[in-house]
Amino acid sequence: MPQCEMCGAESSSLTTTKVEGAELDLCDECTDFGTEVRTDSGSSASTKYSTSSSSSSSSSSSDGSSSTGGGGGGSSRRRDMFDDMDQVATDYDERIRSAREDRGLSQEELANELNEKASLIRKLERGDVLPSDEVQTELERELDISLSEGNDDGDAEWSGGSSTTTTLGDVVKRKD
Repeated sequence: MPQCEMCGAESSSLTTTKVEGAELDLCDECTDFGTEVRTDSGSSASTKYSTSSSSSSSSSSSDGSSSTGGGGGGSSRRRDMFDDMDQVATDYDERIRSAREDRGLSQEELANELNEKASLIRKLERGDVLPSDEVQTELERELDISLSEGNDDGDAEWSGGSSTTTTLGDVVKRKD
């Protein structure tokens, strides 16, 4: 009789379930820890994932973490370190060029002020490269401009779907 690959229990019917990126054959009790994998009958190579098996059991455990994101109709995501970072403005190249020209500086003169190469200034003004954090800070200070876009509503692009899948990290308690 086949065994569950998570708990080892013998079961006559095992379900292929994706848990933390690995596809495992699990018993009915362990399928709540992942996402059920259903294979299309027409193509054995493609798979579809169903979250219906774990949505009811994880809704109570995810209530505490989703409330910190601010009520977005129940579709909020966890905050991470990238939420607090400023993004470089899409028109940073135009901002640099216009500010440099307003000050009457050539690309070489600006590069000397920043202790950088003139080729870097040319690449920045063409939009070929993004400024490093240090160069961005120096440009903003020297030219008295802002190259960052405000983080007005970063959650708007994430509001399409909320993940209610329980992962092992949500269930396992560490012994420290």
